[in-house]
Amino acid sequence: MSSTVIERPSPTVPRPDSAPRRRTRVLSLPEARWAAAATVLFLVALPLQLTGAPAWAWGPLYALAYATGGWEPAWAGLQALRERTLDVDLLMIVAALGAAAVGQVMDGALLIVIFATSGALEALATARTADSVRGLLDLAPATATRLLPDGGEETVPTEELAVGDTVLVRPGERIGADGRVLDGASEVDQATITGEPLPVAKQRGDEVFAGTLNGTGALRIRVERDASDSVIARIVQLVEEAAETKAPTQLFIEKVEQRYSIGMVAATLAVFAIPLALGAAFTGSLLRAMTFMIVASPCAVVLATMPPLLSAIANAGRHGVLVKSAVVMERLGQVDAVALDKTGTLTEGTPRLTDLRPLPASGLTDAHLLALAAAAEHPSEHPLARAVVDAARTRGLALATAEDFTSTPGTGVTATVDGRAVAVGAPARLLTGPGSPAAAIVAELEQGGRTAVLVEVDGEPAGVLGLADRLRPDAAATVTALTALTGTAPMLLTGDNPRAAAHLAAEVGITDVRAGLLPQDKVAAVREQEAAGRKVLVIGDGVNDAPALAAAHTGIAMGRAGSDLALETADAVIVRDELATVPAVVALSRRARGLVVQNLVIASVFITVLVVWDLVATLPLPLGVLGHEGSTVLVGLNGLRLLRDAAWKKAGSELPGR
Repeated sequence: MSSTVIERPSPTVPRPDSAPRRRTRVLSLPEARWAAAATVLFLVALPLQLTGAPAWAWGPLYALAYATGGWEPAWAGLQALRERTLDVDLLMIVAALGAAAVGQVMDGALLIVIFATSGALEALATARTADSVRGLLDLAPATATRLLPDGGEETVPTEELAVGDTVLVRPGERIGADGRVLDGASEVDQATITGEPLPVAKQRGDEVFAGTLNGTGALRIRVERDASDSVIARIVQLVEEAAETKAPTQLFIEKVEQRYSIGMVAATLAVFAIPLALGAAFTGSLLRAMTFMIVASPCAVVLATMPPLLSAIANAGRHGVLVKSAVVMERLGQVDAVALDKTGTLTEGTPRLTDLRPLPASGLTDAHLLALAAAAEHPSEHPLARAVVDAARTRGLALATAEDFTSTPGTGVTATVDGRAVAVGAPARLLTGPGSPAAAIVAELEQGGRTAVLVEVDGEPAGVLGLADRLRPDAAATVTALTALTGTAPMLLTGDNPRAAAHLAAEVGITDVRAGLLPQDKVAAVREQEAAGRKVLVIGDGVNDAPALAAAHTGIAMGRAGSDLALETADAVIVRDELATVPAVVALSRRARGLVVQNLVIASVFITVLVVWDLVATLPLPLGVLGHEGSTVLVGLNGLRLLRDAAWKKAGSELPGR
């Protein structure tokens, strides 16, 4: 079969430098407004106090600074206290009030201002993390040109587009919905969605995505997904859901935080009471105790975990990998073994029919055999079934309605077609003996690296179909990268025949091949690895992969070809079926875990140094405040480094072959 490559001129439509971005304004956040008010009041009061103005001039200003900067954390702390939870924010307010009580009004106000500013920066960082994901929604245009049945046009909001609508996209416009090209040819800039550096040629039958930029040609597109189910919307939804979860490390820290806070209060009382009992001055003892409470507070420790993980989730989402929770992002970096499905995972999942071999005893022609098999397979979602149905439609065959359809994962389908019982499935499950003519044909096809599918009619073998799938272009590089990351070559788990599986495995460099597996066999293989102490990452797409995805330490499903069950069961989804993103997201997870450790070290060092300084010598309260809040801000900003596109590129560039 020959093919012709048609070269089209590159579009002259200018590429946008970047996607439209949402950016939360600083003063739109209430935390930032209160912090700004407290800062202004402090900056007005401070010079008045330092220049010797009377207390009535600067005292009320400091009081207002306490109120504006401290009321929110104080209220949150009291609410937590009602639920029998000791909040660190409340301890900071108590420390500030304690400083004021001993005459250190300026120091207490400084603590309030820095604490409020730190809270505002954390709120801004959280908002900017959300901006980076929610900003994807700005890629989709607000309106689209819908074509009417009478040939007319109407401009409608993109959220009103329905599946089956036809839209016209003119040169230079952004595409308004996920769909498929019905007519026209152009080049589409998909950089904001897929990261591809060059525009991609699109013609009839090609898939396009909402928010991508059309080039010089006009396209008529049939809408295939609602706006709420588009690639962009799915990324946003899943990343937002992931942001609501907490990683095990974070849960552990929060569990320890309560005990730590109670212990810190007890230690603060001891720091105050013991020197006082030994004859120390009341004011000095109280000031030292307040300083101790501030610097020993675990604010930076609490903030060490979530920013890196949430930043990594947002970054992965922008590059087509939907990680469903912070738990998953943390677990991805722990994997040390990988199991790959074959069809739809290592291969494109769009096999083609290559052979039609009716048995002479069946009396069927090639067309009749294919029509019966396609009719029985029509309700199935398996990639091999789709290939059989597509081949029948390409040949213009009329398909009868299948009745009593049943599908057994790993075995095949059965249905009644035109009153005849038709079974289509794996020869190993349907054939009873090796000596039949059908068995010889199956062996011949499998020897050639093709997948054989047996067709039975009324309980007797009627013919064999041969199908071949195409290897994904990035499959070999992905296997190499995963081997380097885990230290062990991935294993191939497939329900396909051993010869076809071995043929494909040899192409990508996999030596551990387990073929002819039922779903429970895949689960057994995963549990075998888990029993040996391995943390297995399973990558699959079909219904028969769902049990293994659920049993694995972490499961990733292919988004385009994946079944609904696999997508629901998996911990992460590759939206665009780019297999190369798997090692990239694993490497990104490891970077996130590294930043968590780095943050914990930074926070621990700051707390230890400041606490020892306060206990052994005399730590000035303002310096203690700066050290404590500075470490909190530093830890938060350090975690947000993974929001940058450069973090994803670095994760990918460090892999072998990149």
